[in-house]
Amino acid sequence: MHNRVFLILFFTIFLLPGFSPTAAAQIAAQHPDMSTPIADEDEARARITRDMEKKAAKERVAALKNDTDKLLKLSIELKSYVDKSNENVLSVDVVKKAEEIEKLAKSVKDKMKGPN
Repeated sequence: MHNRVFLILFFTIFLLPGFSPTAAAQIAAQHPDMSTPIADEDEARARITRDMEKKAAKERVAALKNDTDKLLKLSIELKSYVDKSNENVLSVDVVKKAEEIEKLAKSVKDKMKGPN
């Protein structure tokens, strides 16, 4: 690693002004170990991306479970409000609960679709 940094600094300071594409090819051919860190970086970046996607999926599932629990609770409350009302009286609480359920159901649906 230290040698690679030294080589990069050396080439940058002393050879960059007269640098040509053929010189770059010659340097790469002389120092094949300089190309491996790029592959390692790509692999690390891919691993980090996979880990982030897995974490996001776990968080989305946890949020879905939480939201569906809330939906169940709200539905039970709505049923209770409807059972207490009669054909002549529709409680404002019934309408509010129904709207709350509708918003939460849309949120669950969107989360189920995923990040796209």
